[in-house]
Amino acid sequence: MAFLSISPFVIGLWHLRFRWKSFPVKASDQFPKVSILVAARNEEKDLPRLLASLDKLSYPAEKLEFLFANDQSEDQTLPILHQWAVGKENVTIINTEKLKPGRNGKAKALAKLGKLCQGEILFFTDADCKVPRDWIQSLLAAYKGKTGMVLGITQVAGRSLLGRFQELDWWMTLGFVKVAADWGIPTTGLGNNMSISREAYLASGGFEGASKSLTEDLEISRKIRQAGFTISHQVSEKALARTKAEESLPRLLKQRKRWMSGVVTLPWYWQLALGLQFAFYPLISYLILSNWLFGLLFFMLKVLLLSSFIQYFASKTGQSLNRYLLFLFDFYFLPLTLLSILYYFWPSSTEWKSRKYR
Repeated sequence: MAFLSISPFVIGLWHLRFRWKSFPVKASDQFPKVSILVAARNEEKDLPRLLASLDKLSYPAEKLEFLFANDQSEDQTLPILHQWAVGKENVTIINTEKLKPGRNGKAKALAKLGKLCQGEILFFTDADCKVPRDWIQSLLAAYKGKTGMVLGITQVAGRSLLGRFQELDWWMTLGFVKVAADWGIPTTGLGNNMSISREAYLASGGFEGASKSLTEDLEISRKIRQAGFTISHQVSEKALARTKAEESLPRLLKQRKRWMSGVVTLPWYWQLALGLQFAFYPLISYLILSNWLFGLLFFMLKVLLLSSFIQYFASKTGQSLNRYLLFLFDFYFLPLTLLSILYYFWPSSTEWKSRKYR
């Protein structure tokens, strides 16, 4: 059982080394029409960074359209969008209506945009992200055959210790998403960096059918697979978006409470993989108490496998991580996981974007 608990990292490392699927960008004079859809709510602080990165996209401007949904913002989000749109003929800005109780505001906003867009491929990111210059070409390169969704890769940026551990957490999670996608195993979407073909979007029902879920990207990925399409994961520096880390533990726990609502709906094999990760900690405690030397050596083996997996995966996008933080990652991951589980079952509402959901 102890060795089974570290098997995901062994399998992951083997895959990164021997079974990695890459989708190189090839020179082409064919540029399909692309729509970029963004839902924004109270994003005056981070929105300018996204808009600046959209201005730098290398994709032909005449083949791009930008669609923004101002989701009942109470700050300067809407004026910032209008100012950016001045002189641009390929920008559409709408306002959402007041949300019905229990509905996902982001999913409803994206559903409205989905009815307006004209692109052959729909791109999605968040208002607090920054996308790379060749983002469009990079994700387009992964469309082949029945591919209906292509995920990019997102790096969490934070200067605090908590923020830097969140970055490692994201690298680990997305590393397993990449392994699953390459093997054709059903996986999640990535709402802040993904694209969907128009054909797959329409066949799946779009975000209209995901408005009752707080993890709309996971829900739409399910519907796309059910419609007969596959999902690919493009991991490269050209597909690397950046977003900010949660600034405090309470905010991080609110994020994880929302994510947990999606985790509990995952297939059994994903829940088994997550369970094995958590099972390592009581097992290693037992081993150390029974035979401290063997237990300590086994813990060091797990730390080595984990840190190697995360570092190797991040290196696929040209990133280098702090090895000391990698060695300390378990001392962040265990307490956060315990707190997230407790907070999920705590009888309180889920708070997201200044809204409360039951």
